[in-house]
Amino acid sequence: MKIIIAPDSYKGSLLANEVALTIEQGLSHALPNAKFIRVPMADGGEGTLDSLLASCPLTLHTTEVTNPIGEKIKASFGVLEDNTAVIEMASASGISLIPIEKRNPFNTTTFGTGELIRAALDFGCRRFIVGLGGSATCDGGVGALAALGVQFKDAAGIKIEPTAAGLEKLKTIDMATIDPRLTFSEFILAHDVDNPLLGPQGALMYAPQKGATPEQIIHLHKILEQYAHLIANMTGKMVGNLPGTGAAGGLAAGLYAFLNATLEPGVSKMIKAVQLFEKMQGASLVITGEGQIDAQTIHGKTPIGVAQCAKKLQIPVIAIAARFGKGYHEVYSHGIDAVFSIVNAPMSTEICHTFTKPLLAATANNIGRLINLGIHK
Repeated sequence: MKIIIAPDSYKGSLLANEVALTIEQGLSHALPNAKFIRVPMADGGEGTLDSLLASCPLTLHTTEVTNPIGEKIKASFGVLEDNTAVIEMASASGISLIPIEKRNPFNTTTFGTGELIRAALDFGCRRFIVGLGGSATCDGGVGALAALGVQFKDAAGIKIEPTAAGLEKLKTIDMATIDPRLTFSEFILAHDVDNPLLGPQGALMYAPQKGATPEQIIHLHKILEQYAHLIANMTGKMVGNLPGTGAAGGLAAGLYAFLNATLEPGVSKMIKAVQLFEKMQGASLVITGEGQIDAQTIHGKTPIGVAQCAKKLQIPVIAIAARFGKGYHEVYSHGIDAVFSIVNAPMSTEICHTFTKPLLAATANNIGRLINLGIHK
C-alpha cells in the first residue's frame, strides 16, 4: 500500500515537514509494510519556503526587515535555480511575529515584505513568486509598495503612514519614485485564499484573528472600499471583487494593481513545484491536513488543493486537523472523504500546542488501525 502524506503546517505548533513525519510515524506502527511518501505542503502562507526546501533546489538569503509593528527582525527569501525569488510574506509581515495583545490591523504594515522584495532585487532577481498568507495586516499593500518607492499621500500632499489607519487618509498615489527595476520584473502572487478584497467573503473575513473588533471591521471595510475606488480610477483595475485580491489583508490587491502581477492559487503553484500529482500515481490513500479545518478551508487552502489533485486519480483523502471550526463539514463536498481532529479530551489551545506531536501520532495510528480492519480499501 502506497500512502501520500501531504499536509500543511499546524500554525504555532509544527512545520509541514514535522506534521508529515509525525503522521508517518503514527501510521507505520499500524501499517509496517506500507510505503509512505511525505510531501510537505503550503499554500503561499507560513511555511512555504520550508516546504519548497524539502522538495526543490532552493537557496535562502537572510536580510533585516521591518516586522508588522515596526520592529527590526531577520527574514529570508528563497532563490530557485532559475533565479526566481520566492518571497514568503509571513516571514516579514506575519501574524505569528507579534503577540496577541499587540495585534491591531489598523496599525500593522507590510513594509517588511517590500523590503524582502527589494533585497531580492539587489540580489539580481527579476522574477518573483510572492506567497500571500498568514498576515497580520489589512493595509492593502501600501506598506510593501511604500518600501518599493511608491508614495501614498494625503490631501495636503504629505506621505501617509503605510498602515490601514494611514490608508484612510489616502488621496493620491505617486508612482514616479517606484524602484525602476520593477518595470523589468515579473510577479506571481501565490494566494492562500480566493477571497476578493471587498464584501462579506472579502479580506476582512480574516480580520478578527488579526485583532479587529466588529466595529473596526466595519471601519476597515470603508477604508478598503475607498482604496479600491482610487485604484480603479488610477489604473482601471477593478480589484474589489476579483478573487484572490483579499489575500494577506489586501496585499494581493495592491501588488496586482501596481506591479502588474498575476494571481495564482498558492496551493496549485506548490502542487506543480513539488510534483505532487506525479507522486500520487499508484497511491491507495492521501492524507492531508492543517491546524484548523473550517469553512475557510474551502477558499483555496492546502487540504482542498491536495484533495482535488487526488480526486483526479480517484484516490480517497483523509484530513487530520488540530481542531475543527464552524463549517468544517463543507470540505466533504470538495474532495475530502473524512476528517479527524487530534484533540481527544477537553483541553486548552496551549495544552494542544504543547502535545501536538503525540496527539497527532496517536490519531494517525488509529487511522492506520481502521485501515487494517478493512474499512478502507
